[in-house]
Amino acid sequence: MSYPGKTVFVFGCYMLLLSVPLLLAPNLLLGLFGFELTQEVWIRVVGLLVLYLGIYYVLAGRRNILPFISATVPVRASVLVVFAVFVAADMVSPMLLVLGLPDLFGAIWTWSALRSNRIGNAVTSA
Repeated sequence: MSYPGKTVFVFGCYMLLLSVPLLLAPNLLLGLFGFELTQEVWIRVVGLLVLYLGIYYVLAGRRNILPFISATVPVRASVLVVFAVFVAADMVSPMLLVLGLPDLFGAIWTWSALRSNRIGNAVTSA
């Protein structure tokens, strides 16, 4: 597994772990972050989507699918920006920003790994 692949693999594992409480006990996670508890199915649907995305990330990381790995950087970096817009519009608690931090830090880690991988490849091919 390449270094960029490892960063996406680890993020995929984080997503898989996050999906478990979203699917099985969503109110535990909602309460932990100060969100309104719910009996509606929408949060479990989000958990299922997080699970499926986590599977894609794990597989792409393990198989070093660089186009996918590269595409995750701006997408994950945008999560915190969109969450900040939701908070600024007073649509949601600022605690949502905490959930966006792993996306931002993961995006930075992957970007850094891709950059060092490109530099390393340029040096070895010269």
